[in-house]
Amino acid sequence: MLLWSSSHRDRFRSGYSARCLSRSGDGYLQVALPCCAWLYGGDDARVLAALFVWAFAVERTLYFVLKNSLKRRRPPQCVPDYKSLVLPSDKFSFPSGHTSAAFLFAALIYAVAPTVGMCLFAWACGVGLSRVVLGVHFPSDIVAGAALGLAVATAGSVLPLTIPGW
Repeated sequence: MLLWSSSHRDRFRSGYSARCLSRSGDGYLQVALPCCAWLYGGDDARVLAALFVWAFAVERTLYFVLKNSLKRRRPPQCVPDYKSLVLPSDKFSFPSGHTSAAFLFAALIYAVAPTVGMCLFAWACGVGLSRVVLGVHFPSDIVAGAALGLAVATAGSVLPLTIPGW
């Protein structure tokens, strides 16, 4: 998939679309929504915002530990004559942080608004695929990122409910 996407990027003019989709997963949406819920929502919205903060703190910590422990090199460092379309924000590849955060966000929204959540899952898949098309991740990085985001969302939807005061 990595080599196919690399050889077909120009034919489908997917570079620009992939950049835009990838940038939409940079994390601004994941920060803006809980902030707005906290500032403008009622008590239920504040509980949801706190859950988002908790879930993203756990996800970012796990992502950082995994990425810096496993130290998987990115495709341009491993595949001869392979070029990425963008410069990655960090040195290592596994797991994909963009994908992990996108799937976590989609899953948390799905828990409270399933229809919107389904649309966000499609977006999260696009974010992950865009990272492969841009040449900064292997497909397995995307699968691992999606699994990490979904695992934290699953834990996030259960654990805070057992904490006194939630």
